[in-house]
Amino acid sequence: MSVEEEKEAEMSDDLNSLDNTDMLKSEQGGKENASGDVANDGDVEEIDEVMAGGHGEDEDQKDEGDEETLKEEKKKKLMPGIVYLGHIPPRLRPKHVRNMLGVYGEIGRIFLQPENRAVRRKKKKAGSNSSSFTEGWVEFRDKRIAKRVAASLHNTPMGNRKRSRFSSDLWSIKYLHRFQWCHLSERLAYEQTVYHQRLRTEISQAKRETNFYLASVEKSQNLDKLRKKKEKKGEAMEEKTWDFKQRRTEEEIQKNRLSKKGVSKKNLQKARDMVKAHQEKAQSNVSLLAKIFNRGRSEN
Repeated sequence: MSVEEEKEAEMSDDLNSLDNTDMLKSEQGGKENASGDVANDGDVEEIDEVMAGGHGEDEDQKDEGDEETLKEEKKKKLMPGIVYLGHIPPRLRPKHVRNMLGVYGEIGRIFLQPENRAVRRKKKKAGSNSSSFTEGWVEFRDKRIAKRVAASLHNTPMGNRKRSRFSSDLWSIKYLHRFQWCHLSERLAYEQTVYHQRLRTEISQAKRETNFYLASVEKSQNLDKLRKKKEKKGEAMEEKTWDFKQRRTEEEIQKNRLSKKGVSKKNLQKARDMVKAHQEKAQSNVSLLAKIFNRGRSEN
């Protein structure tokens, strides 16, 4: 072979090698692009799944939030109602009231008014230490239940069983319209203040009386000592008399009035005569019943 032919063969080999390398690179690039597309497709699917899961969680949270808001609204709508108990039998305690009325609905606060202190003192003197209540108030969470309970249980027996200790007593229940627990607390506070004020006034009155009594006792003792001293010396004890001014008579009052007006003596005499005549008529006049009885006696 000649030199030219050898050069042409080498050039062809180089070109073939370059074409092969370009082909390989293009194939690798296609594979990479394919793998990238696959990867991108997978990422998109994962993102879609995450987004779908996020939307699902948000919807669940919204549902839970809606339920909570509904419950809160229901709680807000529930207005408490107070029932008044006019009759509390002996040995009835707040726990018994809660057990008996708690069957109909949820109960909040209970207050039973204890007996008066004077009644308790009388019972203690009699030998009984039992304490009972006179009236009570029960708060229901829902005022609608309170109205139903007051309407259905009024004048019905407290105990359903014959062996229960309250079976012979009847419910005396009344629903208090527009009455709140703060009104009851204010009333109790007012009663307490009135009671303490009365106690303070009674105590101050008793202190004044005792102080006056002690002061008068001291004065009498001092006067006795002075009297004894003067008796020993032979002097007479001057006893104090009560100085008071007697009330004027009607004649004196009329004289003063007429003298202030400047009436003459003749008119004064006439006025006196008129007054005497009126007094005599008033004394001589006999009532109608007296005349009737006198007539009946005279006829008999």
